[in-house]
Amino acid sequence: MNQIRPLIPLLVTAGILIGGNGLQGTFISLRALQEGFSPSVIGLVGTGYNLGFAIGCVYITRVIRSIGHIRAFSALAAIASAASISMVLLIDPFFWFLMRLIQGICFAGLFATVESWLNARVTNATRARTLSVYRFVDLGSVTLAQYLIPTVGIDGFQLFAIISMALTLSLVPISFADRSSPEPPDAVRFNVKTLWQISPLATVGCIVVGLTNSVFRSLGPVYAQGIGMSIAAIATFMSVGIFAGVVLQYPLGHYSDKLDRRKIILVATLGSLAAGVFIAFVAGDSTLLNYAGIFFFGAFAMPLYSLCSAHANDHAKEGQHALVSAGTLFFWSIGAVIGPLFASFMLDIFGPHALFIYMAAVLALFLAYTVQRMTVREGVPAEKRTMSFRNLLRTSTFFNKLATPPSEDKPENK
Repeated sequence: MNQIRPLIPLLVTAGILIGGNGLQGTFISLRALQEGFSPSVIGLVGTGYNLGFAIGCVYITRVIRSIGHIRAFSALAAIASAASISMVLLIDPFFWFLMRLIQGICFAGLFATVESWLNARVTNATRARTLSVYRFVDLGSVTLAQYLIPTVGIDGFQLFAIISMALTLSLVPISFADRSSPEPPDAVRFNVKTLWQISPLATVGCIVVGLTNSVFRSLGPVYAQGIGMSIAAIATFMSVGIFAGVVLQYPLGHYSDKLDRRKIILVATLGSLAAGVFIAFVAGDSTLLNYAGIFFFGAFAMPLYSLCSAHANDHAKEGQHALVSAGTLFFWSIGAVIGPLFASFMLDIFGPHALFIYMAAVLALFLAYTVQRMTVREGVPAEKRTMSFRNLLRTSTFFNKLATPPSEDKPENK
C-alpha cells in the first residue's frame, strides 16, 4: 500500500471523473426523454459526445505538451463543468448536442491527462496493483453513480449540479498530487491505414464495438423506459450490463492467449449476439428477463474491444504497438459516432426492441466477417506473440501504455 500511496490522489480523481461521466450518460438520456426529445434526437445528442471524444483523443497530447498536465486538467475540468450545468439553463436539442460535443472533447482530455500522469508515476513494482485498483475504481464508481438517478430523481437541476460539482471537485485530489508535473507525453500518432494493414479484423471489430457497446450506454436507458421500467430498475439494468463486462474478461483473455484469438472473438461475438436476440425476441417487457439478457450481453460484448486490440498486437511489428493503441481507439470512436445515431432512428420507427435487433444484426455481420477472415489468413501461434491479452478501458491511448509491462513492450521503450 505504501508503494501506491502517492498515486491515490490520481486514482481518486479518476474515480470522480469515471463516475460522473457514467452518471451523465444515463441521466442525459432519461432527462431528454422527459423533456420530450425523440429517440433520434437523443441519439444525435449521444453522437455529439462520441464525436467530441474522438476529436479530443486526436488533439489532447498537443495540449498537454503545450501547457503541462495540471494546467490542461484544470482548464478541461472547468470547461466540462460549465458545459454540464449550462444544459439545465437551455433545454434545446442543438444546444445539448453542442454541450455534449464539448464534454466529449473535455473527458477525452481529462482521462488522457490522468492516465498519462499515472503512467509517468507508476513503476514495475506498482503497475499490477495500480491497474487492479484502477479497474475497481472504474467498476465501482460507474455502478454506484447509476443509483444517484433514482435517489435524486431526474427532475429539476439537482443532478446537473451534482455532475458539475463532481467535475469541479476532481480538481481537489489532483491538486494534492506530486507537486512536480511529469514530463510531457510523447506525441500520439494516428495512422488508420497502418492499423488496417496490420489487421482488418481488429479494425472492423473495434468499429463494431463502437456501433454496439456505445449504443447500449447512450440508448439503453431509452430502451428500458420504453418497455416500462422504473427509474430504479433502469439504474439496475445499466449497472448489470456494466458490471457483467468484467465477468468474462479474464477467462476469455486467458484462453485467447493459448488459442487462435479469432476463435475467442467468435465466442464473444456469438455470445453477445445470442444475448441480443434473447432481449429482442424473448425477454419482452419482463424486468427480470431483461436483467438476465443484459448481463450476458455485457459479459460477452464488453471484452470484444480488448480481444480485438490483442489480435492486432499479435500481427504488429516492432515499434507498431503505439499505433495499434491509437488506431483501435480511433476506430472505436468512429463506430461510437455512427451507432447511436443509426440505432436511434430504428427506435423511432420500430419501437424499443429494435435497439437490440440492430445490435444483433451488426454482431451477426461481424461474426460472418470473422469466419471469412479465418479462411484467408493464418493465426499467430501463441509462442510467437509478443504481447499478451490485457483488459483495456476505452478512456485514452495512455491506458494501453499503463497496462503494458515494459517486458512486453520492448520496442517502444528501448
